[in-house]
Amino acid sequence: MHNVRKVTEDIYWIGVNDEGLELFEEFLPIPEGVAYNSYLLKDEKTVLFDTADIRVVDEFLASLKYALDGRTLDYLVVQHMEPDHSCCIKHILEVYPDVTVIGNEKTFLLMRQFGVEIENESIKEVVEGDSMTFGKHTIAWAFAPMVHWPEVMVSFDVTNGVLFSADAFGSFGKFGKELFTDEVDYDKDWIEQARRYFTNIVGKYGPHVQSILTKAGTLPIKMFLPLHGLVWRENLGYILDKYNKWSTYEPEENGVLIVYASMYGNTEKAVEVFENRLREKGVTNIATYNISNTDTSYLISETFRLSHVVIASPTYNLNIFPLLHQYLMRLKTLNLQNRTFGIIENGSWAPKAGDILHEFLDKELKEMTILDDRVEIVSALNENNEA
Repeated sequence: MHNVRKVTEDIYWIGVNDEGLELFEEFLPIPEGVAYNSYLLKDEKTVLFDTADIRVVDEFLASLKYALDGRTLDYLVVQHMEPDHSCCIKHILEVYPDVTVIGNEKTFLLMRQFGVEIENESIKEVVEGDSMTFGKHTIAWAFAPMVHWPEVMVSFDVTNGVLFSADAFGSFGKFGKELFTDEVDYDKDWIEQARRYFTNIVGKYGPHVQSILTKAGTLPIKMFLPLHGLVWRENLGYILDKYNKWSTYEPEENGVLIVYASMYGNTEKAVEVFENRLREKGVTNIATYNISNTDTSYLISETFRLSHVVIASPTYNLNIFPLLHQYLMRLKTLNLQNRTFGIIENGSWAPKAGDILHEFLDKELKEMTILDDRVEIVSALNENNEA
């Protein structure tokens, strides 16, 4: 069994869909699965770029063997040591014992920590700006620390403008028949997967992403080959623009995200009225989510997308609703900035949610605008507070 597709004349995609994994990194739901990408350069020497997760090792090795077509593997480039891309290194070493492993100092440190020991004569350690020629193709390396691990590096094929981009420019979602982004309606069917992937995993490291975008801007890049998701060979400016916005915390769109909790439906009714009023005012880009049935990762993605956020919370044990607290803590962890927040609070005998929300947004998050006018509901919406 094999899954091999031609990317360029000498580069082959070796990808494996994982449709059985329910939680990426054990907390991000991936109902549409995920693909682990690996790439093989067949030149005078054969060069494999990264491996795959241990869950798919048999299929991955079968695809590699098929792609090699009787040749041996000369080099393995390890760009990223996260286990979903490095777990098969041991198996590669067993099947191809003469392979030379290319990485940087931190790559091999992490490799040893994960229990992979390689003889010194089988290691090629590179530094920023190093390059190697494998026949027609010359590969140069640029480091991308904290995008999103400290050892990450990307590999640029000087010969044809291909950037093996590690975890950058990827997305959740499994492959169908299509390999390239221009074979799908990316803005309709894939961008939400890409946004949720970036914002929840790499979102915290905006300045580091900016650094690698600056490096990329100096290179004549024609293709992005990410470790998850489709291959980019056209319209690279589209995804570069998205990455620039996400990594500078600039909203993609003017619009309103409404995130609410409602134990007995009263706060939800207020949100319904509020959303109707917004539409009457001409606001059409509105996304409304009940936090009790929406995973936080989707809310994070939407918060990166939209310019304005309204949080509606009942008071719960003299605090905000617990799931809303989790959402806010994720925003803090991911360093989100530059949004405008509005607050709707509810409480029957001691409304406190509004004060607590305001204090958190003001003191725990950066560069946030908090609207002074707060809506307070006492138990339920009525004619006195509806306006």
